[in-house]
Amino acid sequence: MNQQCIQKLKIATREKIRRFNSLRGGEVQPGEFWDAVVVTAVDASQRDAYELQIREKVNRKELPLGVHYTVFSDPPGCKIGNGGSTLYALQQLEDIYGKALSGLRVILIHAGGSSQRLPSASALGKIFTAVPLGDPLYQMLELKLAMYVDFPSHMKPGVLVTCADDIELYSIAEDESVKFDKPGFTALAHPSSLSIGTTHGVFVLDSYEKSTLSQMENISCLRFLHKPSVDKMRDSGAVCQKQSGCFSLSDTEFVYTDSTYYVDFDTAQSLLNLLKDVGPLQCEIDAYGDFLQALGPQATIEYTHNTANVTKEESSLVEIRQKIFHLLRGTPLNVILLNNSKFYHIGTTSEYLFHLTEDEALRSELGLLSSAFSVHSNENTEGCCVMCSILEHSSSVGAGSVVEYSRLGAGASVGRGSIVSSCWVSPGLSVPDGVFMHSLCVSHQGRTRFVTAAFGINDNLKHSVEAPASMEALKLFGVNLTECVSRWGNEVLRFSGDTSRCSLWNARLFPVCSDAQSSFSMSLKMVCAVLTGSTCTLPKDTELMSIQESLQCKNLEEMLKFRKMIADITQRRCSS
Repeated sequence: MNQQCIQKLKIATREKIRRFNSLRGGEVQPGEFWDAVVVTAVDASQRDAYELQIREKVNRKELPLGVHYTVFSDPPGCKIGNGGSTLYALQQLEDIYGKALSGLRVILIHAGGSSQRLPSASALGKIFTAVPLGDPLYQMLELKLAMYVDFPSHMKPGVLVTCADDIELYSIAEDESVKFDKPGFTALAHPSSLSIGTTHGVFVLDSYEKSTLSQMENISCLRFLHKPSVDKMRDSGAVCQKQSGCFSLSDTEFVYTDSTYYVDFDTAQSLLNLLKDVGPLQCEIDAYGDFLQALGPQATIEYTHNTANVTKEESSLVEIRQKIFHLLRGTPLNVILLNNSKFYHIGTTSEYLFHLTEDEALRSELGLLSSAFSVHSNENTEGCCVMCSILEHSSSVGAGSVVEYSRLGAGASVGRGSIVSSCWVSPGLSVPDGVFMHSLCVSHQGRTRFVTAAFGINDNLKHSVEAPASMEALKLFGVNLTECVSRWGNEVLRFSGDTSRCSLWNARLFPVCSDAQSSFSMSLKMVCAVLTGSTCTLPKDTELMSIQESLQCKNLEEMLKFRKMIADITQRRCSS
């Protein structure tokens, strides 16, 4: 990517942030911003958590005012995927607005799920993940709204569908604008390497229209491929050859991959009619794979039988997919090629650490800080990221680490490549390299208690075995779980929830304590015992919880109160 393109991207991104900042805390004018901002949640508990945080944001004037901010939860029962969430959100929007919905510009942000790959976002939601930017401090919600701040004024009534854990940056010519004004679906497309294409959606464009001379082009799409192989991309004609112009990719061969898309109101109404036709969903639907693969003149019904990318195949899946295909067949798929653009995903611990501490490109484009809204005596925060935290005298954070919403006592230290989130660290304690630690406040037996979850940065919390007897196959910090349990002096390890799917997620590993500092200290002792091969005996009658259980009984109000305490102390010290 040449320097001219980099500079254009940086200038365009900073301008979007400036414009959004000018809207924060003020009443927006009609057509200036979204009429409705909708966030999806996986269940009623998550919905309540999201609503509380959005309400507090509005009260603190951190978001534009005069906008309808709404959270919709999936119905109870089986998982329905982000496609199912889209359909139910449309239904609830119709219930609220009725015929007025046909005149509204809506952004729909999919934020449901347990965030097992970034557990620090599990309790409060990945859309509320902190970003080291802005005053007041941005979270992913503000960043998403900032990056799309130009869209509503160039958009006909309809719905923009996006996800909570990615960022799209782009630049276009000064006399151009991204317009969502065509019938059917209109998708943003980004130049990507062929390897990236295998894990995303890929657009097959009309070869006669292909051109890469400008920063933005509007083009029709023949077909959409969902996570195709390289051979499939080549055979389908999806592979493009780089030409001259301002281009974000250095590869000579590339494909255009998906991110966000718009649905006009009439098409959204058709999707809503589909939900009314099929009734309660009993399977997962993908808002990208299952909707977009039905579009374009070369779309075929074959994909409806492909379940390779489905986490759990239900008997009704193929039938529902085929109904979607027949409903949407012939619907236009328009594509906006953003040739000078970048797509960033921040949904895992490793991605989170890299983008916030090492990724010089993103840090430069967004203007990310090493220290944001924090207090510490050590001014050298290069190579790490500290957000809304208090670091007392002589405490330190290693390169490649992120500390957020935490308090580190005098002389405490965090090693390299670690995450410390919502923790109160006692003086003198040392967090080793490559460790994830996150404290949760829980309501347990009628009392307020604390649990600190601790894992290796690269531990797989999703990997499961079929019975507790097979837990040797589970690894914590690279050590099998049976060995970990013996180092802690435990005779047996129990699992919460479904014991036919035993994993680090539902393993009862973490002590339940009366205060945040004790909780952190006890979990840290257990971590150190595993890493050093030593033993660590827990006090008799210590109760243990899984992170799964902790989330089920989380005390959201107390967790937010702790964040507010840190923010208040930070503000007082900064102003004194």
